[in-house]
Amino acid sequence: MLIYSINFFIFMYFSGLIVFCLKCNHLLLMLLSLEFIVLTLYVGLMLFILTFMYESYFLMIFLTMSVCEGALGLSLLVLMVRSFGNDYFKSLSVLW
Repeated sequence: MLIYSINFFIFMYFSGLIVFCLKCNHLLLMLLSLEFIVLTLYVGLMLFILTFMYESYFLMIFLTMSVCEGALGLSLLVLMVRSFGNDYFKSLSVLW
């Protein structure tokens, strides 16, 4: 049972990485794939901690940091949409 869950975790993590690498045009899709990667890391940590019966306080710290990361990404997305009108990375230019 543990082998299937580890294989499922690895599949989820690498599918999130593939989506992050392939969808690099839109900031929103990149943020969603980053959140997916964070959630799969949370599942992996939970499997590890529950398997070896460690304390689960680190999971709360990890969730707090992931919420902060999500809020920072959303604020950058809102700033980018308000200033440039879309979330394409190709519309960003330092020369203007």
